[in-house]
Amino acid sequence: MASTSVSRVVPADPGTVWRLVGGFHALPDWLPYIPESTPQEGGRARRLRNADGGTIVERMTAFNDRERHYTYTILEAPFPVRGYLSTLRVHEVPEAPGSAEVEWTGRFAPDGVSEEEAVALFTGIYSEGLAALETALTA
Repeated sequence: MASTSVSRVVPADPGTVWRLVGGFHALPDWLPYIPESTPQEGGRARRLRNADGGTIVERMTAFNDRERHYTYTILEAPFPVRGYLSTLRVHEVPEAPGSAEVEWTGRFAPDGVSEEEAVALFTGIYSEGLAALETALTA
């Protein structure tokens, strides 16, 4: 299994950040790459449409509102991986009041590409996503 993790400190308190990112169907509120999220399975799954019109189907496997994190798996996507499992987490930053650290991690098995290519793909997605989150928080 390959893995990657990207984190970013953003200029908003953890509660504010979690209110924006913590809803499993909230990606369109902060991630321009995903303009649409349609709930499925009573809200435990989501069918996402990306900016290119492609479809990604994900299922939430864990959610903790108090600890500010959720974990999900990809069921269907145009990505060259299998066994994808990811967590989005918001942390307090004790030394920087009014800020939060957002961490996006994933593990997966490359499928038809090298481990380096798969890691680079998701590192890029996570980095761009967290940059977009910071933009949404400061807009």
